[in-house]
Amino acid sequence: MSKQYRIFAVGDVNAFFGLMLDNMSGLIILAGILTTAFGIPKDIVLYKMLPGSAIGVLFGDLLFTWMAVRLAKKTGNHDVTAMPLGLDTPSIFGMAFGVLGPTYLATHDAIFTWQVGMATVVLMGIFKIAASFFGPWLRQTVPRAGLLGSIAAVALLLIAYLPTLKLFTSPVAGFLSLGVVLASLVARVRLPFRVPGALAGIAMGTAVYYLLGSLGLLAGEQILLPHVPELHFALPLPTLEFVKGIPKALTFLPLSLPFALATVVGGVDVTESAAAAGDEYPTRDVLLVEAFGTLLAGVCGGVIQSVPYIGHPAYKDMGGRAGYTLATAIFIGLGGILGYLSFFVELLPEAVVAPILIFIGMEITAQAFEASPRRHARAVALSFLPAIACLLQLELALMLSNVGKKAQALTGEFAVSYHATLMLGNGFIVTSLLWGGAIAALIDHKLKQAAAFMFCSALATLCGVIHSPLESGAMFLPWAPPEPFTWHLAAGYGAMTLLFLVLPTPPSTEGE
Repeated sequence: MSKQYRIFAVGDVNAFFGLMLDNMSGLIILAGILTTAFGIPKDIVLYKMLPGSAIGVLFGDLLFTWMAVRLAKKTGNHDVTAMPLGLDTPSIFGMAFGVLGPTYLATHDAIFTWQVGMATVVLMGIFKIAASFFGPWLRQTVPRAGLLGSIAAVALLLIAYLPTLKLFTSPVAGFLSLGVVLASLVARVRLPFRVPGALAGIAMGTAVYYLLGSLGLLAGEQILLPHVPELHFALPLPTLEFVKGIPKALTFLPLSLPFALATVVGGVDVTESAAAAGDEYPTRDVLLVEAFGTLLAGVCGGVIQSVPYIGHPAYKDMGGRAGYTLATAIFIGLGGILGYLSFFVELLPEAVVAPILIFIGMEITAQAFEASPRRHARAVALSFLPAIACLLQLELALMLSNVGKKAQALTGEFAVSYHATLMLGNGFIVTSLLWGGAIAALIDHKLKQAAAFMFCSALATLCGVIHSPLESGAMFLPWAPPEPFTWHLAAGYGAMTLLFLVLPTPPSTEGE
């Protein structure tokens, strides 16, 4: 190898800010929901739940750093970028509103709520360890359009779109930060003194935000509040406290297992995404890292599962190597132990941080089209529809909650549309993968493979893995669905299965 692999490169500064801020935001969102929406005592959330969750990130990112160094030595490639790992955002909301919040409201016992959360994450980790051995088969079976299309939908509609809304909370600082990020990371314009684009965007945007704040010129009714760091040592050591919560956690399996399954599918997706960007990691190893990271987090008191993030190509474009995951592991791990994460998240305006997430969403979406065969572009596009439904359902649910209404109060066509949106959005990552894979197979005239995808869709529908009609997205037994419409959906997929099996098979278009 002509050049020795360097763990740290200039681009790791940009990549570190992206991955670190994403993880910090997740921890603070969880803390905010649990303490404000449900009233769980702050000391339990900040000094038991968050430190354990941070340990999962510490473990996973350290292992991904080591895997990058190992891959660089094996291949002789000095441009290897480590796989990013962090907290699973959908699980944050699922655990908060589906497990932790309801348990605390029913028992008003914060310690027991913590134990149930730990046990749920431990069970998810065990499930993911078992499922990881099927990851390589899944990656070989599903066309790249299905694998990349599902994460592109997440990237554009959840990672990029939602932060874009934050720009409007402080347009001057937000758009200035966005301009710096777009110029440096997208257009490759070199900044003065070779300052990393992410760092420059955050620094300039933050400086403008506080300057406007000191002059009383912030948009809306925003005011500057003093930020005082709170340090509280809380070393998350392994404990058997989760054993007490296992009986209750077993009742949440229909809700928690779909989240665990989604991260396994997502892990396969991001491994394919990294391979498309030039870094070929073993699928099973990637899945085992996230699985054991989740298990360790639960044993140490964490209540959120860890997952490989879908931003690998974006971090690679930033120039990141393995230093950014190493730095993130140390910063998040120590932040959970010492309690300084909330201070930094509150210090940085959301409008200033949003452009980095927008850039990551743009890169992942572009890769799905560029790395898939051109003829599969329509399959990638179709993969976006379930994610659109998920986004709409989230926004509609927040709107109903804001006006003090529940979905059951809806009537007429709007009620029908809301219910259809809910079912299409539930399990959307798996749905996107199955739909994208089926259409890609159809385009290649592989009708039996397309039929197999539709048959899997029918089975997944009968169990609630996809299209669950429940607000929580929970699974159920095939012979006892929450409503008869589930059978109609499964029958629809069954009809498509039979159609693809009886149609004459034209010559394959693969390789054209």
